[in-house]
Amino acid sequence: MPHIVLLGTLDTKLPEILHLHSRLVALSPPGTSITVIDCGRSPVNHPAITVSQNELVTNFGTKDERVTLQDLPRGEIIKYMIRCTTSCIEELHQKQPVHGIISAGGSGGTSLASAVMRTLPIGLPKLIASTVASGDTGPIVGETDITLMYSVVDIAGTNDLLRSILNNAAAAMAGMSAAYEQQLQQQSERGEGSQKLRVGITMFGVTTPCVDKIREHLENNYAVETYVFHATGHGGKAMERLVSEGRLDAVLDLTTTEICDFLMGGNMSAGPDRLEAALKAGIPTVISLGATDMVNFGPKATVPEKYQQRRLFEHNPTVTLMRTTKDECVSIAKFMADKIKRFAADRKMVQITLPKGGVSMIATPGGAFEDRDADDALIETLVSELQDSGIFIVHDEKDINDEAFAMKIADDLMRLANSR
Repeated sequence: MPHIVLLGTLDTKLPEILHLHSRLVALSPPGTSITVIDCGRSPVNHPAITVSQNELVTNFGTKDERVTLQDLPRGEIIKYMIRCTTSCIEELHQKQPVHGIISAGGSGGTSLASAVMRTLPIGLPKLIASTVASGDTGPIVGETDITLMYSVVDIAGTNDLLRSILNNAAAAMAGMSAAYEQQLQQQSERGEGSQKLRVGITMFGVTTPCVDKIREHLENNYAVETYVFHATGHGGKAMERLVSEGRLDAVLDLTTTEICDFLMGGNMSAGPDRLEAALKAGIPTVISLGATDMVNFGPKATVPEKYQQRRLFEHNPTVTLMRTTKDECVSIAKFMADKIKRFAADRKMVQITLPKGGVSMIATPGGAFEDRDADDALIETLVSELQDSGIFIVHDEKDINDEAFAMKIADDLMRLANSR
């Protein structure tokens, strides 16, 4: 039967967490196990608590960290309790698999609970009823599948409205955890060894025609299941995380635009570790240059002042694109080459494909971001940096959205996969 973990800072949210617990008990299938973990600052005693705050700190805090929590700043307490709670849930999961995790709280409780949830496998249901769910949720969710439910009122004492919202949260978790537990059973019965090759593909609006053709070609001609990731920063992180978790078998990293945003300070950076996971894993990997002609910002007025005189293109009212320069393209190429040379565990499993006719829908001849000198600098630098590296490089005169380019790069990935 399902096993649900309920997290809460019970020194400040006891009545609310207890109400959530009572609704979970009432709404979950008979036999559902519910583990209540108190990750608050001060100890609380209540019979509904499974793992007390004192047990959490004593059993899962290292000896040199066991300090009087009251003496720490609030931010340090949250970091400390994140570590303790994460270790606790890892142990719980080994003893009795967890099928769902839920919490309710304000900004501090949400920060704590979400950090713990982000360490859990993607697919395992995660839900937070939160006062900050209607704001900037990127730092809360990250690259994971956390579900946020806005509490509307503060989680400070119960009232009819909050009870209704917590009831909805409990009902959602009861349903999700039961469905997840059932899904795991079905997967176990089918046997995971018979699954299709799982291929991750990165996409942007300006590379969509290519990705659509790749998906169609792969799924119609090979035993493949495709996973498309929108290269918005979190999309690249999500793909790399799934590779690290062993849940992708090959990667067609067509759209590497997130590197531009990392280097130039755009809104869609995937951070400094982009490209590493698939290379480290040694799985079949084809890398291309999709949308490396652009850096992403918000509305035009929000573009940094130092970039206001650059070549800008309003993709839509909330997204402004900036054309990368020749010098920036050299930096992008050096970043990519450095990652490949340092992290490729099996260089025979890596291919670089260069679309010399244009790296995006708007970088082709006559397009808003046409810049042959910049694109040539990117390609020439990448080729030069990878000279004698053992990495196979394909030069293709077509643009990235050409159907023939799409089918060729898809076939090349499968050639790598079949050569293992």
